[in-house]
Amino acid sequence: MTLRLYAMTCGWITMPTSTFLRGEKGYLAVPIPSYLIEHPKGVVLFDTGLAGELASPDPLVREAALGNRAARVKPSYKPGEDVASRLKAFGMDPARVQVLVSSHLHFDHVGGNALIPNARWLIQKREWHWACTDECKAAGHYDHKLFDFGHDRIEVDGEHDIFGDGSVTCLPTYGHTPGHQSLRVKLEGGTVVLTADACYMRRSMEALHLPGVIMDADMALDTYRRFAVMERAGMRLVFGHDPQQWVGINDGEMREISFAPAQ
Repeated sequence: MTLRLYAMTCGWITMPTSTFLRGEKGYLAVPIPSYLIEHPKGVVLFDTGLAGELASPDPLVREAALGNRAARVKPSYKPGEDVASRLKAFGMDPARVQVLVSSHLHFDHVGGNALIPNARWLIQKREWHWACTDECKAAGHYDHKLFDFGHDRIEVDGEHDIFGDGSVTCLPTYGHTPGHQSLRVKLEGGTVVLTADACYMRRSMEALHLPGVIMDADMALDTYRRFAVMERAGMRLVFGHDPQQWVGINDGEMREISFAPAQ
């Protein structure tokens, strides 16, 4: 079996555009992605999308699940769009996932962690340590109830080759959060880089346009520049929440990503 990469959206959310592009007005609806990688040595899932409670028809349930984000986050998320349902519809038992990689610990990237019961959980050491600080907990940046389920946790420090063959590699892309990581996947035709929130959209990279909230602006800008170098080298970038790009990739159901460099 050759390595294969699939993308799915687990709902969409609408937030102030300034969340994604500092200073911009209005609101922007963005996709919430998750990725499945089938490798001859195992199955990897990169991020798990939104929590199932956000698909509830009861607005009080949705509001309680969002907590202090309820005033600025409006989910468009229906039953059957959670990561486990997406996997099952594709014919993949969520229990078969062996490695769960979290780009970082924001609510729209770890909401389905509980639905992937048997995986080893791979996260950057500095992201986990930040999540456990009193400062982070007091500020409400992360909700441990969304991601801390007793998985066998693997804390890595920097670049990490998951299968030892260079095909699926975690890339440290700090800035959005202290321990954010992206994923590089080498397909038969070329290399795809899943940026996650290290770069929300193409415009972010091309204009060096930071989001409204950022942990380390200098590191984030450096990451944007690194992504641009990767693209010039022939890699395909899949941005974290770029609605224009995702319309071309995925309409909700699982779709395979083949290698197609930027035009």
